[in-house]
Amino acid sequence: MEITELLEIISRGEDSKHQFKGDVTNVISLAQEMVAFSNSGGGKIFIGVSDTGEITGLSSTDMNRLNGLVSNAASQHVRPPINPQTENIALPKGLVMVITVLDGISKPYSDKDGVFWVKSGADKRKATFREEIQRLFQQAGLIHGDEIVINNMTVADVDIPYFIEFFEKNNKIRLDDQKNSIPVILENMNLMKNGSMNVSGALLFAKNPQLKLPVFIVKAICFPGNEIDAKTYIESVDITGKMEEVFRAGKSFMLRNIMKVQGGQNINSLGVLEIPEIAIEELLVNALIHRDYFISSHIRIFIFKNRIEIISPGHLPNNLTVENIKNGNSNIRNPILSSFATKILPYRGIGTGVQRALTEYPDIDFENDLDGNQFKVIIERRA
Repeated sequence: MEITELLEIISRGEDSKHQFKGDVTNVISLAQEMVAFSNSGGGKIFIGVSDTGEITGLSSTDMNRLNGLVSNAASQHVRPPINPQTENIALPKGLVMVITVLDGISKPYSDKDGVFWVKSGADKRKATFREEIQRLFQQAGLIHGDEIVINNMTVADVDIPYFIEFFEKNNKIRLDDQKNSIPVILENMNLMKNGSMNVSGALLFAKNPQLKLPVFIVKAICFPGNEIDAKTYIESVDITGKMEEVFRAGKSFMLRNIMKVQGGQNINSLGVLEIPEIAIEELLVNALIHRDYFISSHIRIFIFKNRIEIISPGHLPNNLTVENIKNGNSNIRNPILSSFATKILPYRGIGTGVQRALTEYPDIDFENDLDGNQFKVIIERRA
């Protein structure tokens, strides 16, 4: 790291990626900082800089002591152990040690007492909420939100005619010709376990999935202006049902609340949609398939005069960025849903949906809100 870069970072103050410490003597505290960074995207610890941004500096003797402390913290007090990198930078007031902790590939990390730490702004805190700890395991690929079993949701909740139609269409065989019962077939399809449906099974094939999953709906509102108005709206609906029904109803809501423009056609034409239908389909499907089902919240569709917003619970998983997804990179958060969505929705599952939407309609922005733990798609209404 160059001195100019170091000084620039210090001038900006602490944040979720940069932690300042005048000195470190407590190996447990240092290990907790490393755990928090490993669980939260990585970051840098600057020793020799006070939390107010003052460069206090360290001596050569301090460096020898700190090297042992860093090694001890990373290997003996972080579970599983990590390998941080250190760099010593000489400044007029003394040395500054920069410890780089990478985003962990073996999440979740804990301290030696089994406590999970995460970053919260510039500070760290214990991960105590069940959903938060589940997401740490989700990032490691150990569990997935779409495979969580829903107690007391059995085959009696399945829309049997709908499931039979799906099964026979995609397997080219009559269900009655199978020796297995429907519960056994559902278990073989990873949609049920020990007689209870999981989130995927419920969302795909239950008659009324919101009976047990009331937050997994879409709230759609069309406003007359450019801001949220609690008192005035053009249309407001809660969209429920199986995933295919939610997709069709959500798409219909957006199509009927946007304009048709002449687009060079004559006066007798019906006009063309201001936003291509294929772009709307791709973005809505992505929201339904890739949202974080560990978060007890709903998808929101807001239509304003100048834009449409599709807001999904959960920021992009793991190391994905907005630029990544624009380039076709993907990371499947809900593998069971994704595998069945290719047979039910206009979804290919190869990471090209965002690219297709942008090709059809370039005026789309994306906001990956890490602190708010949500992902927002903003579609500009040129008309």
